[in-house]
Amino acid sequence: MELRVIDKTDEELRIEIAGEDHTFMNVLKGSLLQTEGVAAATYDVNPEQSGGQTEPVLTVKTEDGVDPLDALGDASAHVQSLTAEFRDAFQAAL
Repeated sequence: MELRVIDKTDEELRIEIAGEDHTFMNVLKGSLLQTEGVAAATYDVNPEQSGGQTEPVLTVKTEDGVDPLDALGDASAHVQSLTAEFRDAFQAAL
């Protein structure tokens, strides 16, 4: 997975996440929307609307002084935790 920061301010982050599709992006977006301090999270993979870009671009907007990179880190850790819980439950069910 390759990440490229397109734009970052104190309350907004736009980052390209190369090699991913809707499956991963929806999970990450959902986790971001549950993260404290995140006001909005969305992604775009439509090249017609984004000047020819084909890799997903994630946009995170925060509030209350939350750094968007910190919010992305927290959301990513939450996804890792959920994945580990699922893996453990799946293995226990076998």
